[in-house]
Formats: sequence, structure tokens, C-alpha cells
Amino acid sequence: MTQADHKLSTHLIHHPYKPPTDFEGPQPAVHKASTVYFENVQAMRERRWLDKSSYTYGLHGTPTTYALEERLASLEGGLQCLLVPSGLAAIATVSLALLRTGDEVLVPDNVYGPNKTLTEGELAHFGIRHQYYDPMSVEDLAAKITPATKLVWLEAPGSVTMEFPNLVEQVRLCRARGVTMVLDNTWGAGLAFRPFDLLGDGSLGVDVTVHALTKYPSGGGDVLMGSIITRNQPLHMRIKLAHMRLGLGVSGNDAEAVLRSLPSIGLRYHAQDRSARQLAQWLATQSAVVQVLHPAMPDAPGHACWKQLCGQGQDQDGVAAGLFSVVIDERFDQAALDRFCDSLRLFKLGYSWGGPVSLVVPYELPEMRSRATPHIKAGTVVRFAIGLEDTSDLQADLAQALLKAFG
Repeated sequence: MTQADHKLSTHLIHHPYKPPTDFEGPQPAVHKASTVYFENVQAMRERRWLDKSSYTYGLHGTPTTYALEERLASLEGGLQCLLVPSGLAAIATVSLALLRTGDEVLVPDNVYGPNKTLTEGELAHFGIRHQYYDPMSVEDLAAKITPATKLVWLEAPGSVTMEFPNLVEQVRLCRARGVTMVLDNTWGAGLAFRPFDLLGDGSLGVDVTVHALTKYPSGGGDVLMGSIITRNQPLHMRIKLAHMRLGLGVSGNDAEAVLRSLPSIGLRYHAQDRSARQLAQWLATQSAVVQVLHPAMPDAPGHACWKQLCGQGQDQDGVAAGLFSVVIDERFDQAALDRFCDSLRLFKLGYSWGGPVSLVVPYELPEMRSRATPHIKAGTVVRFAIGLEDTSDLQADLAQALLKAFG
């Protein structure tokens, strides 16, 4: 039977036309697939997806997802990358891949909140013990490492309160004790410092990074995605096999959206950094604000450690994300604080950061920490994620809301 003998529906599905393959443009092609065709049974038996040398099923990779993985690995200085549906999915995948019943995981007390709930929920249910350590004390971390400790989570800076730890010494300690370490690198994004080469000579780095691509790599506030990056092939394969068994994947359209945004990540990151610092410095002069939590500010917790890792970029001004928090004086009640947040017009109430629109979120710090935080002044913490609006417009918005709420 020839093509001419087929009915129309069959002809449309099995159309013989193949477009020329030499097209090249600014953006990579978008490949979407569940089923992937094999030319024969031998190819079906021999194709390998584990080393990215070929394709077997859409969940295991397409040219679009492979291209994004390679670019993200380059961004962070890694060699291998896996894509997952969110930043939290990256955290969960690493923990499930590397921990077993009876193991122990150490988590900084200022870690991203959902990492804590995963640790206290599913991991505890599986018989995995945990301890929270003081992120600002290498000695406390050292004291908590036991023979059962198989994984240490690192975060620089800490979530919401923005303390910058002595990451170099934390990594040295974990390396000396033979414990695998994972850094949540969403804030640094591969731009503030090099997580796999902290000293710049290739001698010291973390084992794994997780990154919420939802933030800076996406840049639009409309994509959910995460990455897991390594430089060690056996470690990568442990995580990759768990990734496969868990059935994790991302859509071709979402991968393409991140690919489109990635070339501008540096421009956006540095622009938001400049705007955030200007606003943080201005807020430090406002009477309702008793503390500004931004690692680039000289009096911020861990500023010296930030300067050590991030202080050489951008004409010696250092590099930081467009994210900071303030502490509103404890003399103001909840109603006044709510009025401040509700009165903002350009800042939107919403979670996440790294997008074009500035965001604000108030937090109840005592509910988020298991340890005392004497370095944080009394009051209510409010976090700002700075977008791409004009800085003077954002300052004016803050000024009118401060006046309306606090007088």
C-alpha cells in the first residue's frame, strides 16, 4: 500500500514531508514528547538516556530539556544537571535519593521553610532523623555531625532573615568529616558566587546545588521549575536514578521559557540588586524600621562572610540578590503592619521572587525558628523582593504606605 492509498486521516498522521534540518535562529527549538520513535528493535534495546547520548522517552529528556540542563550546569559551574517541577521538588529528590532509614540529616535553622516541613514530615515518617543547627556557628554544626549524619543542608543567605553563614568553613568541615553537602543556591543563582569553586582555585566546593528556577532563571513569575546540579558522576547517577523512579519531568514549553530568559539573567539580577540596596538603605532611615536585613549592609548578620564570597563583583561593590527584609518596630500592632502591606500599590502581596513585579510578605519569625534569634531585633519581619520597576517609584510607594500605617 502506498501513501496515495491511505485515507486522509492516516495521510495527515503519517505525512511524508520532512522540513529541512538546517534552520537556525536565536532560540532553541521546542521539543515536546511522551513517545519517542525508534528506527528498529535493535535501537530500542540499545539506546541509552542515562548519558544523554540518545532519546528513549519524553520523561527522560528531549533536545530542549538537554539544552537547558547544559546551560544551567555552566551557569553554576557544575557538570551534570537534572530538571524537576519546582525548587521544592529538587530538595525532595535529593533527600529521597541520598537518605535511608536510620540516617540523619542536618538542616540550618534558617533554611527555606518547606525544607523543614519535608524534613519533619515525610523524612521523619521514613525513619530519617534530623537536627537543626545554628547556621552562624561552624562549631555548632561540627558538634552535631555524628556517624549517622549522611547529609548537611546549607543555605546562603538564610531564608527571610538573610544571615550569611561562613560557607567556606562549613564546606571545609563537611569535607573533612566525609559528609555530603547540598546548597540551596537560589539566592546566589550562579552569579553571586561559585558554589563548586568557593576559593577560585578549584580546591573547595559543595557536592550538590538545588536551584528554584522559578526565581531568577525564569524571571517572569510564571514558570515552576527546579534544578539539581553536581560535578561528581557517581553522585549524579544516584540522584538521577531516584529522579527516574519518581517519574519527575518538566514540560518542553516551560523549558523553552527558561531558555528564553536565561541570557538576560545577569542583567536582571544586577539591576534588581542595585535597586534593592538603594531601597534597603533608604528604609534604614525610616523611624518605623528598627533593622534592615540585607547581607551587603555592613551591620547585617554575616556581612563579613558575604564580603568574602560575593564582595569582588560589580566594581568591588559585591553581588547580592534583589531580596531583603526589615524589622518593623514592636510598638506597632498587627493592624498597623497589615495596613502597611495592604497600602502598597506597586508591591504585590505574594510569594516567590526574581520576577519583574516587586513583592512583599510579612512573617511571624517565632513560628519559623526552633532557636532563639538574638541578632534579630524585636518586631515583625517583612520581606521585600524587588522587581524591575523604577526604584524611585518603589521608594515613593513605600513612603506613602509607611505614612499611612505608622504616621
